[in-house]
Amino acid sequence: MTVRNVLFVMADQLRWDHMSCAGHPHLRTPNMDALAALGVRFNQAYVQSGICGPSRMSYYTGRYVSSHGATHNRVPLSIGEVTLGWHLREAGRTLALAGKTHMLPDARGQKRLEVDGASELKVLLDEGWFTLVDRHDGHHGEPDSAYADWLRAKGYDSRDPWTDYVIAVDSPDGPRSGWKMRNARYPSRVKEEHSETAYTADVGIRFMEEQGENPWVLHLSFVKPHWPYIVPAPYHAMFGPEDCLPVVRGESERGPEAHPVLREFQNEEVARNFARDETIGTVRPAYQGLIAQLDHHLGRVWEAMERLGRWKDTLVVFCSDHGDYLGDHWLGEKELFHDCIQRVPFLLYDPSPEADATRGTVEERFAEAVDVVPTVLAALGLDPAEHLVDGRSLLPITRGTATAWRDMAVSELDWTFRGARRRLGLPTGHHHAWMVRTERWKYVHWTDGLRPMLFDLEADPEELHDLGADPSLEAVRQEMRERLLAWFQGLKRRTTLTWAEAELRTDRHKAAGVFYGEW
Repeated sequence: MTVRNVLFVMADQLRWDHMSCAGHPHLRTPNMDALAALGVRFNQAYVQSGICGPSRMSYYTGRYVSSHGATHNRVPLSIGEVTLGWHLREAGRTLALAGKTHMLPDARGQKRLEVDGASELKVLLDEGWFTLVDRHDGHHGEPDSAYADWLRAKGYDSRDPWTDYVIAVDSPDGPRSGWKMRNARYPSRVKEEHSETAYTADVGIRFMEEQGENPWVLHLSFVKPHWPYIVPAPYHAMFGPEDCLPVVRGESERGPEAHPVLREFQNEEVARNFARDETIGTVRPAYQGLIAQLDHHLGRVWEAMERLGRWKDTLVVFCSDHGDYLGDHWLGEKELFHDCIQRVPFLLYDPSPEADATRGTVEERFAEAVDVVPTVLAALGLDPAEHLVDGRSLLPITRGTATAWRDMAVSELDWTFRGARRRLGLPTGHHHAWMVRTERWKYVHWTDGLRPMLFDLEADPEELHDLGADPSLEAVRQEMRERLLAWFQGLKRRTTLTWAEAELRTDRHKAAGVFYGEW
């Protein structure tokens, strides 16, 4: 069966190890597991940045962060960058959105090109060429959003129902704010069916129903289990601390020999609070409750696919934009390069009969976020845009035809915006790091003259012992630096001409009437 539709599902801040099919001993995720059984679970999938914005821009462009330049949250994607939405538009298709993107308009670029504020082009540029079904990013109150209007229609009487109900709790002492992690033990003030996860699933299901037999591409993007960690009943009380994975952290990670950037990230407020056992024991069970709720609503989406007959012709991708420390390595939130942040769930269902032999398999070869765009383009039989796209299609793996494959994954961080940079006495400017991860080694290169980090994942899979200053491993660090340099050399920089156009223009000066060099 030819692929006619694409369902690109993303969770926000979902760790790779929080699925039962990935080995979590207490958290049951039957619907994620069902998708894994239908397709391929990529066990070594990595994002291109451990931060929402740059990670998503790599998912949406198929380009590494060093290529697209949107290096951190609140850094807009350049107006000149090409997203999956534009690739589809060139082919007469539309990329629909239900949920979160973290897209920001390139206001300066639009001003330079005098893009009219009332034009359809302006709207598409603002949204990265997504056509909105409904957008909800879930970071702060959005009182004028469709979700806020819907909540008010359901009886949540507030100018900002997200703040006052969705991420607020009913505690024994009355309503309390969900911004305080101590309140994550209490249920949200909204009914479960009115929560962000339920609402986004409703919007996505309705979109699929309305398409009939018309082909479609939908990005269904859930805002959970991202903070605030506030869960509606009954999911808020589904787990206790004893049901959670043990915290991974060692005293050497915050000792005098710890890397200065790691040490200063541990001094961020969120990390100091996650160093508390009380915080971990409160937040981790709530985080798992959010995942159990998400899995339930994924089941509703799968049921709608079955009812509509869409499993026969729809490519399905399920992934996350990064993980969550939750106290591991004495840290909270995300950003740095440990596997609990960079490694993500990645499930791919390919409806083609050619993929039958790989159904239910676990793939250990490296997949990256940049692979989604080329996979979608290949599945739909569209131009692969090789002059733009850094990733590669995963269909040769699902269809058993892959031969040579990458042997490493790369991620990067712009940490200019963190207080850690100021505490280290560094001025505003270019402050970056890049991770190269192979099967055995993880190497992190820092600018600013900071020493590298190195982990032997064979001997130290929990990444507790940084070998970046070990003199006996200089040869390993040199090899990893060379890998990083080779990767840099392969980034796609000539983006205004296709490879075919470059070939056509090769050695053509005489045809253009230019005869230099003749005797």
